[in-house]
Formats: sequence, C-alpha cells, structure tokens
Amino acid sequence: MNLTNNTILITGGAAGIGFALARALALRGNRVIICGRNQAALDSAQAQVPELVTRVCDLNDSASRDALVGWLRAAHPDLNVLINNAGVQYRRQLVEPDALDDLELEVATNFTTPVLLIGALLPTLQRHPSVIINVSSGLAFAPMADVPVYCATKAALHSYTLSLRHQLRHTSVRVVEMAPPIVDTGLGGGARSSGTTSAPMMSAGDFAADALAQLATGQDEVLVGLSAGSRKMGEALFARMNGA
Repeated sequence: MNLTNNTILITGGAAGIGFALARALALRGNRVIICGRNQAALDSAQAQVPELVTRVCDLNDSASRDALVGWLRAAHPDLNVLINNAGVQYRRQLVEPDALDDLELEVATNFTTPVLLIGALLPTLQRHPSVIINVSSGLAFAPMADVPVYCATKAALHSYTLSLRHQLRHTSVRVVEMAPPIVDTGLGGGARSSGTTSAPMMSAGDFAADALAQLATGQDEVLVGLSAGSRKMGEALFARMNGA
C-alpha cells in the first residue's frame, strides 16, 4: 500500500490507536480526516497535529452517519482509505444483574456501525483504487472471558472482513485487517484482564509504526506483537489466557 498522498478517514481518530495512526499518516503527507463524538477531543488532536481535518459524528446515529457520508462525498470525493478504528470495551460478569448493560452500544460501535459505514462509503471507494482497514484485535482469535462481548464483536469483525475481502477481490478496493495486541490506550477504562497482567503493553505510537510498516508491504492481515501468536494459535490459547 502506498502510504503517501491518500485521503484517509479514521473513525475514533482523536485518541489512542486512532490518533497515533492519524499523526503518523499525516506526517507522511496524507490528508487525514478524523471523526468522533467529542468536539473537545477532536480539537485537542488538531492542536497537536494541525494538518488533521476533523468532523464531529456519532457513528451509531444513522442521521449523523449519513451526514458524514454526504459531507465526504461532497468535500472529499477522493477518499480512498477508510480505517474503522472506533471501539469500546466493557467488562462483564455474566451472572451479575448488570451483565448486559450497554450491550447494544458495544455491539453497534465495534461491529454493526463499521459494517454500515463500509456499505455507505463503498460507492465512493469503488471509484478508484482504495483500501478498507478494519481494526479488530488479537482477542478476535483468542478471547478474554471477562470482556466477552468485546471479543465476540472483534471475532465478528474478523469474520466479516474475510467475507468482504472475498467479495471485493475483483474490484479496485483492497480489504485489510489490522489486529492490535494490548496497547496502552485506556480502552475499557484502563484496567487489564487478569490473564494479561504479565503481558507487555505496547505504546500507541509503537503500534502505529509497526502497523504502518506491515501495511506498506501489502499484507492482508497486519498482526502486531502478540496478535501474531493469537492468530496462529487461536482458541488453543484460551485456557492459558483465562486460567482454570
């Protein structure tokens, strides 16, 4: 993949992995658009990287999402890279009364909304050589039991990405999966699952550098750090990660 002179949309691009990717890609001479729900967070990101283009959007809201898509078609018809990065994570003890609180939000943010956004932007992306990058997780392949819905949504995104890549194989749109390991972003409130406390935590900047280096080689799956092992071993890691 050519990592310069692109027009790129990164969802959830104001913080964490999204912002690290946005900063690195902007420095490479790309036009980088970041969207998110929080205007203050977007303003902070732009203050650090003035080249960024920002857009407030609640992607889980159909009207807000449609407005974003319409704006992109009018203002940035050359959009050729979509990075579905926005995500949320909740710990759930499934025997507790509040186990399913915010279930719809977690499923929508991590899976349903990326599928809908891809569908809405495909007509634009198919006009020229383009890339769709879905950010899943090493936990898509070997889940942590205390974040069960998060892991399930990332597994669903992995499965969907395989099918999307297959269906678009004869078009001008490439489909890439990017699977982070444990990255120091504050996802899930910053708390770590018991099975990962001894595992090294990567900085968002180091993740972005490694991910972009792999992306430049044209790989369909960008597996960073421990995610490569998770992809290879899959559910065989479950007992080791989650204990007895």
